Amino acid sequence: MSLITDTFIDLLLDYAKKEINKDVYEQTKKCLIDYLGVTYAGSVLLKEKTSDYISIAGYNNKGVKAIGLNHQASLLEAAFINGLNAHVAELDDGERYGMFHPGAVVFSALIPVSQFFEISVDSFIRAAILGYEASIRLGRSLQPYLKDKGFHGTGICGIFGAAIASGVALSFSKQELKDTLSAAATFSSGLLKVIKGRSEMKPFNVANAAKNGLNAALLVKSGFTGPDDVFDGKMGFLNAFTGFFDKEMLLEERESFSIMQIYMKPYAACRHCHPAIEAALNIKRKHRLTVNSIRSVTVETYFWAVDGHEHTKIEGVSSAKMSTPFSVAVALHKDKAGINEFTDSNIDDDSIKTLTQKVSVITNDNLTALVPQKRGAIVSVETNDNEIFTERIDYPKGEPESPLTLMDIKEKFMALTQFGGLELEYSLSLYECIIDIENRFKELLNAI
Repeated sequence: MSLITDTFIDLLLDYAKKEINKDVYEQTKKCLIDYLGVTYAGSVLLKEKTSDYISIAGYNNKGVKAIGLNHQASLLEAAFINGLNAHVAELDDGERYGMFHPGAVVFSALIPVSQFFEISVDSFIRAAILGYEASIRLGRSLQPYLKDKGFHGTGICGIFGAAIASGVALSFSKQELKDTLSAAATFSSGLLKVIKGRSEMKPFNVANAAKNGLNAALLVKSGFTGPDDVFDGKMGFLNAFTGFFDKEMLLEERESFSIMQIYMKPYAACRHCHPAIEAALNIKRKHRLTVNSIRSVTVETYFWAVDGHEHTKIEGVSSAKMSTPFSVAVALHKDKAGINEFTDSNIDDDSIKTLTQKVSVITNDNLTALVPQKRGAIVSVETNDNEIFTERIDYPKGEPESPLTLMDIKEKFMALTQFGGLELEYSLSLYECIIDIENRFKELLNAI
């Protein structure tokens, strides 16, 4: 009988031989554009803390730069800091079936590897695609069981994306990729408890996955070996974390690469908040409502979008990004919900506070039954004149069924990189390097 780990690696190697058609290649570019914009913005949000971290940890002058910072760091610490910055703004890509964020982990590790070693653009693109493939397959096979047990899918599954991407970029053999999976499984970690209250540690799970996924590959490059089948058995990864997993989802043949199924985020909040934000904005625009005319807002949504996202007591920016009531309230007030709306000043704004308290979030069993095919919300706004307006969103903007256009992604990138301190011309140059990555890959790596 074939071992699950061997079968999984064989599947990835088969995908590695597949032709990367134009659509997949362009999608990978879009993911990289989205990642860099988000990470540059995050580097400003965390600049003081990450700079202090580099100094305290003693990682100065070790080889590569973390994105958005002038400080140099080791390969591992650059991946770690990139991971922090990639997730803090809550604008990184995700995958709804796996309920996690692949790009923030994969590119946070893959870019330092490519800067440090001699990596070709073809190896970079293929490594990114296979990193997404490995982590998305694992996420899909383990959710929603991971979330139900309190594990953060990005920390648990994202690490495999970073590990496989790093191994593919370094031209690992089948055995080396298998050993890399073993190391990644041992490193895998992350709790959802960090989204609660005043905690600012949710990005830590992403950072840890990026760093340790890369570390797994470097251990194998140094000669370390792993067990025959780290995934299966009583003590294997798949049983240890949940006791439930979908083997078919892990190993099934698909027509295209999983990277084609990711979503990109237009709003700077947890993805579970997005259908409610979009529905509320649609209601306000369609019916020309003013904030003062709103008596109450009711958000009906699926089970996993309620716990941890229904709070109206906001204890900081991280708490605000996890809160559907705040996200809806700030969107209704500002007519948008981007990075500039999730601020301390808006958290302290009395009118936004008042509306936040008027937003209730409840579970709708019918919407729960549709997950993961659809992750939607039904929003009802009641006015002071006793009118009720309702809007339903099944596929919030950015999903594969409702994708952001290249122009949307460019506008997001330009806004976030300039928020991140880059001059307009520099942002445009970076964007053009990615669009023409086939010919400007080294220029791009030097410019990041």
